[in-house]
Amino acid sequence: MLRQLKARFGGPVAMAIVGLLCIWLIAMVVLPQLQMIDYSLRPNLLPDEVGGPRDHWSLTNYATLFDNRIHLAIFFKTLWSSVLVTVLTLLVSYPIAYYLAKIATPGQAALCLLLLIIPFWINEILRTFSWFIILAFRGPLNEVLLTLGLIERPVRFLNGDAGVLVGMVYAYILFMIFPLYNAIESLDGNQVRAAHDLGAGTVRTHWRIVIPHAKPGIATGCIMTFMLAAGSYAVPALLGSPGSRWFTQIIYNWFFEGGDWNQGAAYAFLLLVLCIGFMSLVMRLFKVGLADIAK
Repeated sequence: MLRQLKARFGGPVAMAIVGLLCIWLIAMVVLPQLQMIDYSLRPNLLPDEVGGPRDHWSLTNYATLFDNRIHLAIFFKTLWSSVLVTVLTLLVSYPIAYYLAKIATPGQAALCLLLLIIPFWINEILRTFSWFIILAFRGPLNEVLLTLGLIERPVRFLNGDAGVLVGMVYAYILFMIFPLYNAIESLDGNQVRAAHDLGAGTVRTHWRIVIPHAKPGIATGCIMTFMLAAGSYAVPALLGSPGSRWFTQIIYNWFFEGGDWNQGAAYAFLLLVLCIGFMSLVMRLFKVGLADIAK
């Protein structure tokens, strides 16, 4: 990368860019994570006990999760639900991305992208709250379904995880569409036409031609969507029921309601490890590297 920057901007500018990037990574990523790890390994002590004989590293905070069956169940439920959000977002985004990249005219593609982007000019909390209104027991969706005679009584869409899943798919759909769009757009259309000429149907063409070519985009979209879903707080807090808590809500409670930053840091670090593990699994599954994803 440094060599490419030197060729484009010259030596001094390239060194300045790399230097600023390293400073940003160290100050904003590395040091906060190291501090979080340090917090997670120490007990929650009173100010006058800090530095005393009880102030030492241990794995007690991490063991708390595995000793608490409720928190452990919420942890695995967050893992499964985040995977489900990722799969649903991929299923919704793939046809849209393919249409924008290979079927729509430039004008149609620009209009569709504009319609997709405009709602995201609004704050995420406001967008999530709009889904709370739509899915409410006496909200517009229930009124439409009642008017059409599709249901006999209002449905409690927000009772369980359904509202959270819908809200998350909507909230993170662009993070799946854009990587897919960029990957599919680079596919030579002659390959698709050749597959059709040789007798391949639509499903087989996508399975054998389009999807293998779009693997970096699929991997990038899945990684971004999963990490955002697993780390989301606003969507489950607004659209979830009391029985559909997210692991991030437990972390929030440890930090800001329980006042135990050390325990919260341990839970947050476990969530980070989960996200890194998922990222590694996706990269291995799709046989792509960081260089492929960065494209």
